[in-house]
Amino acid sequence: MESHALDSFENGGVLMLAGMSALSAATENVQKVAVNTIAEIIVVSDKSYPNPFLDVTLDAVVIAADGEKLRVPAFWAGENRWAFRFASNKVGLFTWTLDCSDTNNSKLHGRAGTIKVVAYGGQNDLYRHGPIRVAKGGRHFEHADGTPFFWLADTWWKCLCKRMTWEGFQELTVDRVVKGFTVVQIVCGPYPDERFLDPRLANEGGMPYETRDFTVINPKYFDFADRRISHLIDAGISPAIVGAWGRSDCNSMEAIGVEGLKRHWRYLVARYGAYPVFWILAGEIPDNTKWGEGQWAEVANYLRNIDPYHRLLTCHTGQGRRGNAVDVNVIDFDMVGGNHDEKVAVQPATLAILTEAYSRNPAMPVLVGETCYEGHMQQGFGDTQRHIFWMNVLSGAAGHTYGAAGIWHVGVEDDPGHTGAWGSQYDWTTWTEGMNYSGATQLGIARKLLERYPWWRFEPHPEWAPGCLAAGIPGEVCFVYLPRRDIYTWDGPEIRGLDPDLEWHVYYFDPATGRKFDQGTTKAVAKDKSDPGVLFKKNVPSPQDWVLVLERAK
Repeated sequence: MESHALDSFENGGVLMLAGMSALSAATENVQKVAVNTIAEIIVVSDKSYPNPFLDVTLDAVVIAADGEKLRVPAFWAGENRWAFRFASNKVGLFTWTLDCSDTNNSKLHGRAGTIKVVAYGGQNDLYRHGPIRVAKGGRHFEHADGTPFFWLADTWWKCLCKRMTWEGFQELTVDRVVKGFTVVQIVCGPYPDERFLDPRLANEGGMPYETRDFTVINPKYFDFADRRISHLIDAGISPAIVGAWGRSDCNSMEAIGVEGLKRHWRYLVARYGAYPVFWILAGEIPDNTKWGEGQWAEVANYLRNIDPYHRLLTCHTGQGRRGNAVDVNVIDFDMVGGNHDEKVAVQPATLAILTEAYSRNPAMPVLVGETCYEGHMQQGFGDTQRHIFWMNVLSGAAGHTYGAAGIWHVGVEDDPGHTGAWGSQYDWTTWTEGMNYSGATQLGIARKLLERYPWWRFEPHPEWAPGCLAAGIPGEVCFVYLPRRDIYTWDGPEIRGLDPDLEWHVYYFDPATGRKFDQGTTKAVAKDKSDPGVLFKKNVPSPQDWVLVLERAK
């Protein structure tokens, strides 16, 4: 990780406490780390257990100088080693004491130490601005210091497996940073579209578990997963970690059960909860999970209770919240689905999944977490990706998740990385081919355009451009998306309803290339109080999709 330890400890932010007493650990071993970065404390037991994963429960009780107390889960790290990871967005001294279920193990119970958290001097926004939370008003994300955070995610479901080499993982990370992605959705558990615990799930350390019911864990798998999760964060990308999958052909609840999934999630929280991550409870599980019903909701509530950092939690379902007064929401933001068919993905009925979720109370960020992947079964390329992005974001989404054939399943030559839900392959696309699809670049261009403006204050305003998608801030800025139409259609959108007393600077923005076509300034001539008149209507520069921007003239 980036500059985790500011002192000369070995292994960056890792502090080994092997044979020291509690007193010496507290007085002689003060680990110093930068704010929001990871302190890792490793302790070694002189007592062995038949199955440490099941036989021992270990927590670190961490107390800040102001008295705030956190119970941080620890994890079995292999052999006789246990570890806990800690991070804070506060500077100051923190003391910790180990609390072990085996109170007779003096190496794991009652030991103590100190962590000193100092200011961070680097440039990584995940550390510089702090953990991500839901902003006031409930419609977007922001860092702990109030800096807005735009969710632009890529889908890397299976990228912890060994088909994706370490070198390839680094290459893909660089590519996505350059293109402007801020989140990666990645599965750390059973994969979709393959048999339960298929050997292809293994990474360089082997399989994550040795038994179907998740009672025997393999820490070496997670050691290699650590390297990849850390690498994303060091690159400024926040991992959205998916714990399992729930569809009928890969049903984790059926195979593992509630108690097994709780153990699995405790382990994930212990290893990754201190990192700036999001949690996705599971993929393709029942919608009623979101309002607190069913077995998956029981797992979600357990996760929320043991996570000392309260990382934002959602689940991957097709529909959004119900919104009834009696509901108990177990999610912090609402992730809904789109459609993998390019023709259906852009239809009003598909958009309505998002807008229905947006309309529910209480307000929370809403976004589409899976829809038409680019190149999936040879369809859904650049213009479709642009259309999906802009229709969602201008309808209130807090961001958007993209996906590409080849990447989500880590396709390589001679192995597509899946068998499909129906026993047949979706794509033979490789991840390197998927990496270079144009849509990823174009969504990065879209994010850059939005970030020129206070996008987090945008609200949907379809009345501004009938027949188009529009959003913005009254009296300040208006964004209109005009989807691609017939090949010889040059008609531009008709803009109505903006303040007629203001002068507006107008330009067409090419969402495929980032080119800007200035249209000068304009001012509406009001007909009467009930009809402010048409503010702007000009042909588009060429017959394609366009973003029209009207900004209040200086």
